[in-house]
Amino acid sequence: MEGTTCNGSEDSLPVFYLVGIPSLPESLFLPVFLIFVLIYLLILVGNALILMAVVAEPSLHKPMYFFLINLSALDILSTTTTIPKMLSLFLLGDHFLSFPACFLQMYLFHGLNCSEAFILVVMAYDRYVAICRPLHYPILMTPQTNASLAASAWFTALLLPIPAVVQTSQMAFVPVAQVYHCFCDHLAVVQASCSDTTHQTFMGFCIAMVVSFLPLLLVLLSYAHILASVLRISSREGRSKAFSTCSSHLLVVGTYYFSIAIAYVAYRADLPLDFHIMGNVVFAILTPVLNPLIYTLRNKDVKAAITKMACLQEPGHTEGS
Repeated sequence: MEGTTCNGSEDSLPVFYLVGIPSLPESLFLPVFLIFVLIYLLILVGNALILMAVVAEPSLHKPMYFFLINLSALDILSTTTTIPKMLSLFLLGDHFLSFPACFLQMYLFHGLNCSEAFILVVMAYDRYVAICRPLHYPILMTPQTNASLAASAWFTALLLPIPAVVQTSQMAFVPVAQVYHCFCDHLAVVQASCSDTTHQTFMGFCIAMVVSFLPLLLVLLSYAHILASVLRISSREGRSKAFSTCSSHLLVVGTYYFSIAIAYVAYRADLPLDFHIMGNVVFAILTPVLNPLIYTLRNKDVKAAITKMACLQEPGHTEGS
């Protein structure tokens, strides 16, 4: 790539060249493209089905499912910020991304993933109130409260990446900066700069730790109370029913933090650059693709709503048939 001098003028913004997966031969670009197309379609169809089923089925108009459709919307939005560009890269060889597009992608990717972590906390709180304070549940989890909790999770998380994104945008870059990633991840863009990256790397790491582990701590605290409450239930059937209402959410939380662990180990371990990139890609797509499967396979109410919706779409179906 040409251009070895740092960009210092305000009238000419740099352009970012997404390297993708450095050691991946071009002969494998098409198979990788097809894999990502399949994953993206699964994410879109699976999460859209959950959204439509919850909206269409009156029996699912409950706080737990209201937060679930927020989670599904976040999964669709977060993957839509990254996967289409990855598809363009692997199919068309379109490696370039403009300065505004790169930083918008960076902001949306990190902000939406932060929102997902906070929505998981809100869902844990909902389960805590339902199991530990069932008599107060209708009072505490009103539609207004639910909307406020969801809005707080969205907007608080969307504010958190702003300082890091703004400061990174003020760093110096060569006119065509190589980003060793499939999309504009914060750390990859920082490493493409020709400024001192120490401060930005540390800031990004600190924000990531706060956004990852503070929500995890709150989720674990909620489930510690839930576990203590469930163990006090005398009947085995009652304990089983209480645990079953939490199982899907626990699996989603486990998947989310497992993907974070993969990304963290890939970054910290002494592994080739390709593993660092793929660890982050796994973090970007694993939870969105598995969430619909978890909720449709393990949650009988969601499964029944989707089945009912599918039956209503069958040709010749009439009410009462």
